Amino acid sequence: MTLIKSISGIRGTIGGHTGDTLNPLDIVKFTTAYATFIGGKKIVVGRDGRISGPMVRDVVCGTLVGMGYEVIDIGLATTPTTELAVRWHEADGGIIITASHNPTQWNALKLLNREGEFLTAADGAEVLRIAEAEDFNYAPVEQLGHVVKDDTMNQQHIQSVLDLRLVDVEAIKARKFRVCADTINSVGGIILPELFKALGVEFEILNSECTGQFAHNPEPLEKNLQGIMDKMKQGGFDLGIVVDPDVDRLAFICEDGRMFGEEYTLVSVADYVLSSLECTHTQNSTLTTVSNLSSTRALRDVTEKHGGKYTAAAVGEVNVTTKMKEVGAVIGGEGNGGVIYPESHYGRDALVGIGLFLSSLAQKKMTATQLRATFPDYQIAKNRIDLTPETDVDAILVKVKEMFAADPEATVNDIDGVKIDFPTKWVHLRKSNTEPIIRVYSEAQTMEEADQLGKRLMQVVYDMQ
Repeated sequence: MTLIKSISGIRGTIGGHTGDTLNPLDIVKFTTAYATFIGGKKIVVGRDGRISGPMVRDVVCGTLVGMGYEVIDIGLATTPTTELAVRWHEADGGIIITASHNPTQWNALKLLNREGEFLTAADGAEVLRIAEAEDFNYAPVEQLGHVVKDDTMNQQHIQSVLDLRLVDVEAIKARKFRVCADTINSVGGIILPELFKALGVEFEILNSECTGQFAHNPEPLEKNLQGIMDKMKQGGFDLGIVVDPDVDRLAFICEDGRMFGEEYTLVSVADYVLSSLECTHTQNSTLTTVSNLSSTRALRDVTEKHGGKYTAAAVGEVNVTTKMKEVGAVIGGEGNGGVIYPESHYGRDALVGIGLFLSSLAQKKMTATQLRATFPDYQIAKNRIDLTPETDVDAILVKVKEMFAADPEATVNDIDGVKIDFPTKWVHLRKSNTEPIIRVYSEAQTMEEADQLGKRLMQVVYDMQ
């Protein structure tokens, strides 16, 4: 496996005898480069439940101490918890030790600015430049830093969710929900039970122990979730809840065991937020939403239903949050189950998503199945193509653009890979920022049509490899 360096940090596999995997030398170099770039005094460090987490944390914290920093080690914590902790501690930055939805052998360093948000493209590029040049110095012995442990951030995160004005705690408690959650043997198993208790929700947790030994592929997609889907089909639960290892992605399962739809996590939460704000916003302003180019059209439809305006951004959380700030969006996120609610913070947060979704169900007195039926029904096919070292991705994208340039029904957008919009469907082809793959997402009114469109583009790639 190859070490993946991007503007958001570094990611790779732990161990191995050859190749550029994520080894302690990489961790020291990139942590040092980041600390050099930040140029402050205090950095927050949090990690998910991966087996390699303690090793990576020790190397990261030791390196920061060597750079003269006060390190706030918040221990086992979700990605959004760590993001919020940067603000609450008034730190200069933060490092999240997590490989998100990747399998257990992977780990990564995700880098935050003083706002607890991911670095911009320019800032990330500068960190990579510093690392490559090894243009840094360590602190003299009299100025070495130190580590301070803080185990209060999870509870503070939960309280911040309860305090959100659109999280209707009383309505949720009155509804007496019973939920089943799959926390995939990571930090969700620590924080979600405490959130459920605070909301008065009865719960059962699958894969609850934070061992890092993931019981199944940790990406919260239907093909990986048969266990909780079967559990839901047995009855007795109002909702199934699934998170990834760092708890920034969120998927729901209906009371009958069918997927609510990963793409519809954001759609449903946005519908609730927009409907709640419609009567309070001024006539001189427009409620706006943002998602990335690979997300469902249903968000656009729901936004326009409420008289709002939808805007698309390039894929990547920092691109979505940048666009959200630019247009003043009240809600946004990504179709992979990532909900970004600015009233809380500019980061994907499954806890916030759960609080808002349960509030919507409680106020509307609906089941999950009934709520899902109120939204436009699109089907999205998510395919991937593994890349070889010889693959010329730029040439592939040029070829795809040429294929549709003369089509009067096609609108081509190339701000992030190539997306081709048709009147009733679309397809988006782009290189992943985190894995050596090309993602091919396509959406239409039936899964067959969506998959057929995606496969057509995939064949172009295969023919060029």
